[in-house]
Formats: sequence, C-alpha cells, structure tokens
Amino acid sequence: MYIDSELKFSTELIDLAEKAEEDIKPVFYKIDKISEKNTYKVLSAFQKFRVSAPMFAATTGYGYDDVGRETLEKIYSFVFHGQSALVRPGFVNGTHAISTALFSMLKPGDTLLSVTGEPYDTLQSVIGISGNYPGSLKYYNIGYRQVDLLPDGTPDYSSISAAASMPDVKEITIQRSSGYSSRPALSVETIGNICDTIRKVNKSAAIIVDNCYGEFTEISEPTDVGADIIAGSLIKNPGGGLAPTGGYLVGKSDIVEAASMRLTTPGIGSECGCTLEGSRMYFQGLFMAPHVVAQALKTAVFAARLLELMGYVSHPAFNAPRSDIIQSISFGKSSLLEKFCRGIQAGSPVDSFVTPEAWDMPGYEDKVIMAAGTFVQGASIELSCDGPMREPYTAYLQGGLTYESGKFGILTAAQMLFEEKE
Repeated sequence: MYIDSELKFSTELIDLAEKAEEDIKPVFYKIDKISEKNTYKVLSAFQKFRVSAPMFAATTGYGYDDVGRETLEKIYSFVFHGQSALVRPGFVNGTHAISTALFSMLKPGDTLLSVTGEPYDTLQSVIGISGNYPGSLKYYNIGYRQVDLLPDGTPDYSSISAAASMPDVKEITIQRSSGYSSRPALSVETIGNICDTIRKVNKSAAIIVDNCYGEFTEISEPTDVGADIIAGSLIKNPGGGLAPTGGYLVGKSDIVEAASMRLTTPGIGSECGCTLEGSRMYFQGLFMAPHVVAQALKTAVFAARLLELMGYVSHPAFNAPRSDIIQSISFGKSSLLEKFCRGIQAGSPVDSFVTPEAWDMPGYEDKVIMAAGTFVQGASIELSCDGPMREPYTAYLQGGLTYESGKFGILTAAQMLFEEKE
C-alpha cells in the first residue's frame, strides 16, 4: 500500500491498513461483479434511447419540449423498471422527492403506514411526528401509524399484515436504509417479501420505498419486487457524484403524474421544468453511478474492517451483505465521534482545513456533527460522515468517489483516533 511519508500515519496504523486490505479482497470481487452488471444495464438504456449530444443542451423558461429531460426520464424508467419517471433539479433533496410521492396519493382521512418503524429524522416533520409544521400530513388531517421492526432489525410480517389490512390505509412506506439507527439496511429480497405480505391483505394501497443510499448496491431494485414507487436524491447514488442537485421518482405512471402535480402545480405537472445548463451532468452522472457506488461500497468495507481491527464496533461487518452505502461505527464517546468526523473532513479534497462542530441542524432532534468536504454541497455519494450527538455516539459514513481517495480519508480519521487515545 502506497503511503506518502508526509501523511504521517503511524506504523501501527499502516500495519492494520495492510491487514484490512488483505482481508477485504474477496468482498471487493463481489462488489465489482455487481457494478459490472449494473453498468451494462445503464449502458443498454443509453443505447436504447439513442442518447446524443443535442440532449445535453440547456433549456430555459417553461422548459417545454425538453428532449434531454424527457429522454433522461425514459432512461430512469428503463433502468429501474418503472412505467414512468420524474427526474428533476427542482427536488431540493431526497426528503423532498419522497414527501412529494407521499402527498401524491393521500387525502384527508387517509392513513399513511410505515412498516419499517420510525422514519428518518427529516421525514418526521413531513409526517407530523415531530413539530407542528404547516403543510405536514398531520396538518391536512392525514393519519399516520407504524409497525416497528423486530429487535433484530427484521420486518414483523404478522404485524405488517394486520396493520396493512385496515381500510383507511391508502399508502405504505418502506425505508430501505437504516438512517440514524443500528438496524441493517433492507435487502431488495426483504422489500419484496414485505410487498408480498401487504398485497395479500391490501391490493390498492400505494407502496412507496425510500430508496436513498440503496441504488445500484444490488443487481435488482425495489420496483423489481413489487414497490409502486421508489424515490431518492440525485446527490446520492444515482447522480454519480456529478449531478449538482435534484431528486427522482420511478414507478407507476398514475402516482408519478400525481407527484408531478405536487412538485409543480395541478394542470402543469411534468410538462414544465427547464434544465438550464445541467443536463449533461445528470446523464453522465447516471452513467457513472454503478461504478461510483462500487467505489463508495469499497470505501465502506475498508472502513469497517480497519475500525474493527482497531477495536470499534462497525455495522454492517466488513464481510456482511450490503444493501446501502452507509457504514456505521459506534465510538461510545462524544470526543471520539468528533475526532473521527474531523479526520474525515481533514482527509477531504474540499475544505480540508475546516473543523466540523456539532450544531442544531434543521429537521433533527439532536445536535449533529457533519464532515462533508465535497464538491457538491451535502453530496453523500462523496465521502462524508455525520452523526447525532447522542449515545452510543455513532458515526454514519457514506460515499467515496474513488476508493483510493476514500481510503486516505479513512486513514486520516483513524490516525486522529489513535492520537485521541494517547
């Protein structure tokens, strides 16, 4: 392993890193095979829809007849096996895309059911679990219930069946990734089992999957196994590190169209929305996404093994199956969480000189410390790390545009942990 002497990593850390890299070779082989299959799927879509340079041209104003935008949405539909798609820079983040899907099929008196327990922090304000925000589901008299996961983090199928059978349940949400929890990410197979359980008792409720952090980590996607809609952010996996903003929805045409009316306005829907100068980055980002996701997975696997060798608890384990790019490491002390995040920042290509501090981040109950030395602000497909300042003081690591740069970021953070212990 190449280590420049100026980086000043300890001999002990270099020895552990070399041991980690030897241990993870079989895992990397599996990641590369998944990347290869997903790359071919994306490449086939580009060829099928005859992508050409004129599609990268900017549109302005209303954005009528934007052939690039229309083609990109056809490609997303093809890649993720949906009837139609909405891929727009107007989505400000993944939460916006997901909430647009949630609002699309609900009316006052209906109930939204979460079958994966309490949703991610920022969605709680959308639903009305935390805060009393105008415009939340609760504000519009839309009910909410949830089925918690079992203690081992697996779905409670009998409780899901009972809850989904209630006549007021019109929409059911599944969160693929773990968020700020210790449970495992849900595999596509598990999501398919949940969908099958729901459909046995409820034929009509829309099943919406929060697909953030999960795209291209497996060969199939939730829309392959019964989900009606998947939603996510373009500054995570499918943007490939190039998309500057935006989000996507893919799935059944009626839900996508209803969501487009929510994003823009009734009667306009998906017909409007210019893309300015960004079209090429969305196309090229999607083309790169399977490879970039593989780099992020490799970074996560290396981090898991190295930190395990250092005595910390990582989840998932380095050799466990993965369905998202998130790697959590529990430190047990606030000072260690801070050191690790500051190390990730110091090992980043952008703002490496900045020292992260915990702060009251909008949408979160606890203070959050965040390291994000990224080219695109908040892009978690780039190497970043964050964690709420609460026990067990867990860092949630994600991203890495290249494994090589991700590895050095992890080593920088690990060196700071060594120094904290001394």
